[in-house]
Amino acid sequence: MWKDYSRSFIKNSRASSVSIMVAAFIASLFLSFLCCMFYNFWVYEVEKIIIEEGGWQGRITGIAHEEDILTIQNFANVEKAIVNEELSTDQETVIDVYFRNARTIFQDMPLIVRQLGLEDDAASYHLLLLSRYLIHDPQDETPPLLMTFYLVVLLLLSLSLILVIHNSFAVSMNARVHQFGIFSSIGATPGQIRTCLMQEAAVLCAAPVIVGILLGIALSYVTKQGIEIIGADMPGRYNINFSYHPAIFAVTLLVSFLTVLFSAWIPARKLSRMTPLDAIRGTGGLKLKKKKHSPVLSLLFGTEGELAGNALKAQKKTLRTSTLSLTLSFFGFTMMLCFFALTDLSTKYTYFEKYQDVWDIMATLKNTKIEEFGLTQALEETEGVNDLVIYQKAEALIPVPEEAISPELASLGGPQAVAGSSISSAEGSWLVKAPIVIMNDDAFMRYCEQLGITPRLDGTIMLNQFWDSLNSNFRHRKMIPFIKENLDSAVLRNKDGSSETADIPILGYTGEAPGLREEYDDYTLVQFIPLSLWEKIKEQTGEPQKDTYIRILAEKGAALDELNALEDRILQLVSVSYEAESENRVEEKITNDRILSSYKLIIGSFCTLLAVIGIANVFSYTLGFLRQRKRELAQYMSVGLTPAGIRKLFCIEALVIAGRPVLITLPLTVFFIIFTTKASFLEPLEVLPEIPVSIIAAFSLAIFAFVGLAYYIGGKKVLGCSLADSLRDDSMA
Repeated sequence: MWKDYSRSFIKNSRASSVSIMVAAFIASLFLSFLCCMFYNFWVYEVEKIIIEEGGWQGRITGIAHEEDILTIQNFANVEKAIVNEELSTDQETVIDVYFRNARTIFQDMPLIVRQLGLEDDAASYHLLLLSRYLIHDPQDETPPLLMTFYLVVLLLLSLSLILVIHNSFAVSMNARVHQFGIFSSIGATPGQIRTCLMQEAAVLCAAPVIVGILLGIALSYVTKQGIEIIGADMPGRYNINFSYHPAIFAVTLLVSFLTVLFSAWIPARKLSRMTPLDAIRGTGGLKLKKKKHSPVLSLLFGTEGELAGNALKAQKKTLRTSTLSLTLSFFGFTMMLCFFALTDLSTKYTYFEKYQDVWDIMATLKNTKIEEFGLTQALEETEGVNDLVIYQKAEALIPVPEEAISPELASLGGPQAVAGSSISSAEGSWLVKAPIVIMNDDAFMRYCEQLGITPRLDGTIMLNQFWDSLNSNFRHRKMIPFIKENLDSAVLRNKDGSSETADIPILGYTGEAPGLREEYDDYTLVQFIPLSLWEKIKEQTGEPQKDTYIRILAEKGAALDELNALEDRILQLVSVSYEAESENRVEEKITNDRILSSYKLIIGSFCTLLAVIGIANVFSYTLGFLRQRKRELAQYMSVGLTPAGIRKLFCIEALVIAGRPVLITLPLTVFFIIFTTKASFLEPLEVLPEIPVSIIAAFSLAIFAFVGLAYYIGGKKVLGCSLADSLRDDSMA
């Protein structure tokens, strides 16, 4: 009997059935698409990191014996330990460690290091790769949270999609209270009613869910191919094949069907627990146990405002789903737009504007020592070269006596009070990292002249600055002298712990680094030395880094085609004898803008998806409940409310339904902007022009427009009904 009834209802109630099927199809389609795209985004990020930096999770430096490698491999959670030939030297071996369960890496690595008899700083972690698996250093107060942010957005989107299905079932089943009241009166049990509704849900949603998931996979594949085409010529991008894991299909299918079951079960349980008399007597109209005054709506709109306020209060529980869905959509939309606007602004300040007058062409000579490079003169004579610096980097340590610390730093409590573990003490001195920048002689001489120091090639220029992080932030750093500027020489130690030292004269102190595209640690004493001096002390200070860099400034105001031509001439000159790579500042800026545009295109697509989700839910709900209000509206008209008054009533309700998500989201958005602005230490006047106010306003207007359209369509149908028929009809079909 129930099968016949369900079959008959589905056949004769096409509008309601199609509404549920479309909701299930759209939700499963977008849920599958979102999960698949997120998974491919995650796979791309992981593969890119592994290609560029390696797939190791932990790294141990300082091993000297092969039996130590066996000790690491025998550790229970270690999958494999591999010698890193590129980083290893004759004095020490670097081991890349891979774990079976990387989530315990921050507990396991210290145990391994102690078992080997090494210091804790012998262990290092691949924090970027680990963060993609949502594994963070428990000691890190500011872990990278980009992946967590995307995951939260995905969950919000999924919740909104789930609400679409739930809303369609709620509207459809609430419209059948009278029918099931009649069935209960003739002996139908609550269990039979629930079974009937659940089997209808299964029949209606099985095919749409499966088709939606499969089309979601196809849509994500097409989208990924489109992204690959757009970003094909972007440097640094890798072509990684489309990925799909069976777990995604299983999760999407399970979530979709559980959503269908729960969405059907909740109203089915409610219907089955109603007494037959209540169900038969119920007309589906809006019921409010206690009339409540709506002062704001009454003041603004009069009687119609009071009626709309009571109608909205009566629908409070039912409207909660629609409001939550639309609020989540609008909130996710505005959050992503503001997040990327602030990220773009931060990148502009910390990179492109910072270095726009520092370099035009950067060339990297792979595995080349600066003293072996013999094309300096030829590069200086190349057409278009205005300024040239050839440099290589090395690392050393420098002991600083307690009495040499500057008064400004001493007043803060000393180096360790500010820098913490970045600086250690030994034998009454502070042992400070001293990065070395080795510059070609001519560039070093020009640097001396720039600082007003007598040019010489037998000493170092010390970058004597220390970030006062206690009284300033990273965006607007307050720099103070690190040491007193009364030392005549600096003692550089080999960073590998060798007892060898190099005692070199200090030509001068400065707070102005040369124009190189380099970042220097805040708690170090950077040494700028000429090539001539390096050749004398390199045995004492240790091996430099493997690559040599060429920094070129072109003529002021050089156009892109001129820089491209200069870059080609540089590469043609050096690539004959050396393995070289080059970067062009203007080209890199254009590429960065193109990448950001691609990101914005992707984000724009997701924003469109958000809009579709929210608006679909509004249409589903609005059209559904308006059909159920025929009797209520007929009663209003019977006591003198005109069709114009009904239309005004609908307009007020539409205004409140559309305005509520906006009023909820906008304060949260303002709070988010204020919070991120303060966290990034940006000025409000810098941030405000970057906020996409016009796009957010357009989205807000779209919400009002589509809610208004839904009310217009539903209201037109309701007003077209016969007053007598509406008052007489209590079937709510």
